[in-house]
Amino acid sequence: MMFTTPIMTLISFIVSFFTMVSALPVSVRDVYVPPVTYPTAGTVWHIGQNYNVTWDTSDPPVNITNKYGMIVLAKGGIALDYDSPLAANFSILDGTHEITVPNVDPGDDYAIVLFGDSGNYSPEFTITN
Repeated sequence: MMFTTPIMTLISFIVSFFTMVSALPVSVRDVYVPPVTYPTAGTVWHIGQNYNVTWDTSDPPVNITNKYGMIVLAKGGIALDYDSPLAANFSILDGTHEITVPNVDPGDDYAIVLFGDSGNYSPEFTITN
């Protein structure tokens, strides 16, 4: 019985501490979805060539949830390969990043997906040999 009171006091203190910590306000984070400005509809890219993907960074929020970007190629509205993106781990505030067009089947329904907080698709464009 002699140790019960100190142990209960300690447990009460720990529970109270974590209750206070969990009650602290969390800083608000904003989802940032900058629109892709290039490629545009009508753009033609050639397999194996380098191009700059660009996006509008003119109005970023103060607290961006994810400041690192990833660029993925999409075909027919479906992102192709998240495990091997065209580019990754660059600042979403850069506004541009160079990619190399991979060896894919030629087509006119490709798009770029720019990920930061969420995905933003470019207009569809053409990839050819």
